[in-house]
Amino acid sequence: MNILFKSAIIIDPKSVFHNKKMDILIKKGQIEAISNSLETPADTKEIQLENLCVSQGWFDSSVSFGEPGYEERETLNNGLLTAAKSGFTALALQPNTTPIADNSGAIAYVKNKSLGSATKIYPIGSLTQQGKGIDLAELYDMHTHQACSFGDYKKPIKNPNLLKLALQYTQGFGGLVQSYPQNNDIAGKGIVNENENSTKLGLKGIPNLAEELQITRDLFILEYTGGKLHIPTISTSKSVDLIKEAKAKGLDVTCSVAVHNLLFDDSALFDFNTNFKVLPPLRTKKDCHSLIKGITEGTIDMITSDHCPMDIENKQVEFDNAKYGTIGLESAFGALSVLLPTEVIIEKLTAARNRFCDANSPIKEGIQANLSLFTTEGSFLFEKKHIHTTSKNTAFTGQKLKGKVYGIYANNQLVLND
Repeated sequence: MNILFKSAIIIDPKSVFHNKKMDILIKKGQIEAISNSLETPADTKEIQLENLCVSQGWFDSSVSFGEPGYEERETLNNGLLTAAKSGFTALALQPNTTPIADNSGAIAYVKNKSLGSATKIYPIGSLTQQGKGIDLAELYDMHTHQACSFGDYKKPIKNPNLLKLALQYTQGFGGLVQSYPQNNDIAGKGIVNENENSTKLGLKGIPNLAEELQITRDLFILEYTGGKLHIPTISTSKSVDLIKEAKAKGLDVTCSVAVHNLLFDDSALFDFNTNFKVLPPLRTKKDCHSLIKGITEGTIDMITSDHCPMDIENKQVEFDNAKYGTIGLESAFGALSVLLPTEVIIEKLTAARNRFCDANSPIKEGIQANLSLFTTEGSFLFEKKHIHTTSKNTAFTGQKLKGKVYGIYANNQLVLND
């Protein structure tokens, strides 16, 4: 499909066209011309959108769908369409399916199911067999079938020797190991942040120590072994400091934070809305501010929606019994626009590509078009009508969000919101 985007503001600090309003001509999936004013060729569709901004395609480093095994929560096809309409041209898909994605066949299944979609899937392989945390899975075999990294979703690596072996083994092929930051012995049966609010609510708490102790251990092991480590969805002020110190030592470590851990604190729990039951739990306002500072200072490498669809049978129950997770693809950009400057948002929504797969390419003539389309103008209340995901478990309902995602152009396809 040949496309001409008219009067698009290019937001890409690495591009010579950064902050310039340009016409962008795309032919057969490739950017053919970028200029102040271009005529529309006969075989080309002209796209004019109000206050259109264009950036490198966004990459979400932690997305769950459901298929195979939990199709009632979300299918791959609808999940990919949701991601495209939410501005994401690529995503790292978690292995928390049934069966667990712990072998090359499971990785190939996901890759094959997503062929031809505008949004590209980079599967995360389970680090351990069946996600049980006992024996390493077939990491190299999954790597050869294009697994982008290895981790057990929301499950910490309890055995420190297992993490040591994983970091040593993956160095042979440049693999990326993920370690979820929670010490379950400290967390115990906690389900929310441990502080005075958890006491008022009568809910068992997970102290910050559970996260920080695990991160400290993992960073010591990384310093000993070498290798590449990614720590997903940190949530405390001290976690930011620990990772900052590790980077100053030269350790090859990255980390992410979930949008909801930036926007909400644990005061949101007083209505016992199970959509706010997430892992890691919502912390304090101080933690939120520290995480935002960690983003702007560069310690936190990427922001994820940590999109986790969950059916009503697992959410419309007592708070203690509800499953963890909120969907977040559709609300990610709008929520971040309330908190951060646009350039910072784009940087953190595109950084995962450098870590999980290929290096980002600045927007210029002659490259394959991989673009997210949005506007920074306007605001709106997030409502059910904005949800494309099959499951509706969102913490963002009723929130005033800023800007709007128009869609994407990627893989020679244009996907726009209705």
